[in-house]
This record gives sequence, C-alpha cells and structure tokens, in this order.
Amino acid sequence: MTAVDFAAFVEQLADVAARTLMPFFRTTLGAEDKSRGGVFDPVTEADRAAESAMRNLINRTFSYHGIVGEEFGSDRPDAEYVWVLDPIDGTKSFISGLPTWGTLIGLLHNGVPIYGMMVQPFTRECFTGDAQMARWRGPGFDHSIIERKLKTRACRTLAEATLMTTSPLFYTPPTLEAFRRVEALVRLSRYGYDCYAFAMLAAGHVDCVMEAGVQTYDIAPLIPIIQGAGGVVTDWAGGTAAQGGNVVAVGDPRMHAQILELLAG
Repeated sequence: MTAVDFAAFVEQLADVAARTLMPFFRTTLGAEDKSRGGVFDPVTEADRAAESAMRNLINRTFSYHGIVGEEFGSDRPDAEYVWVLDPIDGTKSFISGLPTWGTLIGLLHNGVPIYGMMVQPFTRECFTGDAQMARWRGPGFDHSIIERKLKTRACRTLAEATLMTTSPLFYTPPTLEAFRRVEALVRLSRYGYDCYAFAMLAAGHVDCVMEAGVQTYDIAPLIPIIQGAGGVVTDWAGGTAAQGGNVVAVGDPRMHAQILELLAG
C-alpha cells in the first residue's frame, strides 16, 4: 500500500481526535506536570482521551500495525507500518487558550515517514504531505473551505531568514550555544508555536525551524509535509530526524549545509 491509500483513514483519525479535543479547548481544564522537576511539561485529560480514541480506531482497522504515541508509549514499534501520534502538540498553548497547537498524525513504513498530517480543528486548518507533495486545507475569506498546494519559499542566506524555535529553555548549554550561532546571523528570530512553526515553514512563511531533544511523535508526522513542500528535515548532523533528537528543518535546501556547519562549530 502507498501513503495515498491511507489518506482517507488519516482523515478519520483527525476527525475522531478533533471531536474528542474541542469540548476541552478554552475550558477550565487542569494539567499535570510530566517534567519530574524540569521545565514544566503539561499533560491533560484531553491529550489522553484523544490519543486513546485514535489508538482504538487504529487497532480496530489495522490490528497488525504498530503505534507510537506521546501519552501511552509504543505498541508493536517494529511493525512494517507504524502510526505516530501526538494528540496535542503544543499543550502549553492549548491550556492557555491559544490556537497555536495541533494534532500530529504520521505513518512510518519500515521506519521511514511516508505520510503526515498536522490538523488544527479550532482554526479548521489541515496540513498534509507524502514527501512528494504537500497541501493545505482551511477556511477562505467567505468561510468556505479551500485547498492549495504548499511550497517553501526561496531563501539563499541566513541574513534573509526567519528562524523559529519553541523555547531556548529546552536546550542544554552546548545545544543552546550552537543554536545561538545560527540565530546571530538571521534577520528575524521567533519563539513558540510548536508544530505550527513547521507548518508555516511548509507554507512558505518561515525559513528555518530548530528544536532540541524532540521525540519521534514531535517530528515524524511533520517530515513528509515539509519534504513534500520542497524543504529538508534532518538531525543536527545531517542524518535522519525520524527518531527525534536535535532537529533542523529548512525551507530552501541551499541554506541547509551552512546551518549544519554552524551547528558543528
């Protein structure tokens, strides 16, 4: 089966996640801290409920597939096909009532990300990609739903670039020092936005997104979207980012080597 064969099922997963999440958004929702004394890392009843709903649908439909999720860990992670789920990427935004969060759904085939979706049910936006093409669907000015192809923008040098990262608080001293070497050369640096930053890179509004210490479920669903829009996603050494770690996404591949050189010091 190809990634396209699973596209309709991914839409079903997104729908069940949205139906579960939206009754919680902008309510007096409590959050637990998963950090164990580190930087505040919230999880809510909404995160767990949405992931449970998606897992149940996958298990009913594809019982032989694996699942890797943020809230409930791994089940058959060595299967040929593995679903990667992050029910709320950007939980801090979610509990703050801000719409800069999304549900991430990815599909790996033999460990390689072949399809991904970032869906934001509050804004009714959906970003999808299969590493060959990427698309956006969302509301138009007349409130109808429209669709268009995603394309990263040209940006040859860091001096012209907009760089984003979620927060320097997530960086260790060595990784923060490396990040600052890149940040010092860009035109504009912005913090926050989690998965939305990667979506905006695919849409051609941001040129580079860097993160440190991310997990598979934070990045694997986004890789086929960015690649399908013409961008590049790797770890900081230029290898695969599918398993997480320190990752860098660049809209214009010509800038990628320069960034890796700066990160290497």
